[in-house]
Amino acid sequence: MEMYAQVLNYTMPIFLLLILLEQLAGWRMGRQVSRSLDSVSSISSGMTNVIKDVLGLTISLLTYHWLVEHVAIFEIKATWLTYAVTFVVIDFKGYWVHRWEHRINLLWNRHVIHHSSEEFNLSCALRQTVSTVFDYFAFLLLPAALLGVPVEVIAVVAPIHLFVQFWYHTRLIGRMGFLEHIIVTPSHHRVHHAINPIYMDRNFSQIFIVWDRLFGTFQEELEEVPCVYGITRPARTWNPLKINFQHFWLLLKDAYHTRQWKDKLRIWLMPTGWRPEDVKMRYPVYAIDRPETYTKYDTPTSPSFNLWAWTQLMVSYGLLIYLFAFIGSIGFALAALYGGFLVLSIYAYTELMDRNPLAWAFELTKSVLGLAIILWLGDWFGASQHVGDWMTALVGGYQVLSVLVVVQFSVRFREEQPSRQSPIHEKSLG
Repeated sequence: MEMYAQVLNYTMPIFLLLILLEQLAGWRMGRQVSRSLDSVSSISSGMTNVIKDVLGLTISLLTYHWLVEHVAIFEIKATWLTYAVTFVVIDFKGYWVHRWEHRINLLWNRHVIHHSSEEFNLSCALRQTVSTVFDYFAFLLLPAALLGVPVEVIAVVAPIHLFVQFWYHTRLIGRMGFLEHIIVTPSHHRVHHAINPIYMDRNFSQIFIVWDRLFGTFQEELEEVPCVYGITRPARTWNPLKINFQHFWLLLKDAYHTRQWKDKLRIWLMPTGWRPEDVKMRYPVYAIDRPETYTKYDTPTSPSFNLWAWTQLMVSYGLLIYLFAFIGSIGFALAALYGGFLVLSIYAYTELMDRNPLAWAFELTKSVLGLAIILWLGDWFGASQHVGDWMTALVGGYQVLSVLVVVQFSVRFREEQPSRQSPIHEKSLG
């Protein structure tokens, strides 16, 4: 937990810097690569994910450590070749997990957040799940376990394999020549994120595109079919926590409403999007009709509101850095409380971005919790010892300021005309 937190404190600033550089490059090229609130939502999603991961809130039903201890035939040393082979094995595993997440109803809930952005840029790469409670897929590392690949090799290679998937989430890089036949490129991954019928459920590979070519799931990006990004049932919210559980909530409601016991059970493992016939008739849901005419989800904003949204994001990020820097001395119980406070903060300000009339109440609840923590602990999670009393004063003052600003925005929103949000073109699936 502590080591991974320290690694993230070094890698997260690099990701944010690259996001900024992509934005600057887009401006220089005369291309819009992001929208402010969408980027805030994406980065916020990444923060919720790393909080969950660092706190270890995913249960592995079968661990690689157990596999090595019980099935290893050989015992090999951690050489450069071991690391290289392990990288390929993890990539093969990643292809199949990724493919199943797209094809199985229940597993899609693990992955839908990553596709929920209607932009395609480096920030959307940070949209990662918090809905995964159980990890089912360690058995796919069985070949490595049989060879006796050490646990520490997996521990090093797995995060590297994840981090290097960041770079190809961009529209600013075109075709890459011969590399298109070897590795996953931005062109390949643009296809994967597109909802055009010809692109759906294609290009599942994570590093080596060979898996898609080998297993028949490859699709080239076509100039005559511009990619439209997002999900066919639009999330229509900036709140990453809501997006994480929308699909699961629909499955749960469908399982409850269907009259057939067989359907109540099989809905979870059916192909993604499948719904019982009786439920489709009585409880229709909606999907994008024509991707090429779809209008992206948006909410009215202004320069001052964009600035406030980014301010709330960066304050939360600063507090996250502090948590990860001193998580060992804070301890798990208080770290869990700290993480809960940050998640509530993200929920509150993304509800304001959605113009929820109750956003002020969420902000007030978050701020009251923050002030209560300071009164209970005497400072902000040991800040007087680690950095100085100034941090506690700053955090406490921000709790008061944030409520005042959010209330002001909420009043302004009520006084404005009804939402100028553009209509969403939809069709009934039921």
